[in-house]
Amino acid sequence: MSQAPVQNFRGMRAVIFASGDGGVDTLASVLAKLGLAVERAGVPASAVVDASAFSFERDVLFVDGDLEGVLGAGAIANSLPPAPVIGLVGVEAPSRLKGLMAQGATAFLRKPVYAGAVYTTLFLGVNQYLQRKSLADQLSEHQDRRRRRRLVIKTIVRIMEQHAIDDDEAYAILRRDSMRSRLSLEDYCEQQLACRSEPTGASQDTPVELTLARR
Repeated sequence: MSQAPVQNFRGMRAVIFASGDGGVDTLASVLAKLGLAVERAGVPASAVVDASAFSFERDVLFVDGDLEGVLGAGAIANSLPPAPVIGLVGVEAPSRLKGLMAQGATAFLRKPVYAGAVYTTLFLGVNQYLQRKSLADQLSEHQDRRRRRRLVIKTIVRIMEQHAIDDDEAYAILRRDSMRSRLSLEDYCEQQLACRSEPTGASQDTPVELTLARR
């Protein structure tokens, strides 16, 4: 099921990194009327901010394209910045736009900023970011589960060799014991292999249980 788009931004924080005015006062005023707490952040001497200071659940970053890379490469994880980024564009040069995209901008506001464009841009920027983050999280989870599938295979082979049973029987035992432990198959196998111990199901199964498993 797709996530419902965020429409109300009350209670969030807007952090504005801008080199000059360009309608930034207008931007700050509209954001405050929409219920966001507004901060006009000073641009650090290093031109790179501390990404750990921001959270996607709370913050929206407005980054002026006239600045040189406010968010450095270290702030981008899994191709995503720490919070939604909206680019403020004065000069529509490809290099400026490319620089904002490299910082994770998902929407753009033309300078000087006009009040009527702020909500639409905020809506698009935040929801595009959340959509990208959801897809990135799903992909990361899928890759992690695929990586750990080898642990499941390794554990099944171990049970098969120790108890002379086929893979279906070994998998049934493994699945039952992971459910008893209230762990996913991957977590259970990782735990068992890390402890270098025999999976509990294989050690506890009696010949009768194995016979029933074959049926």
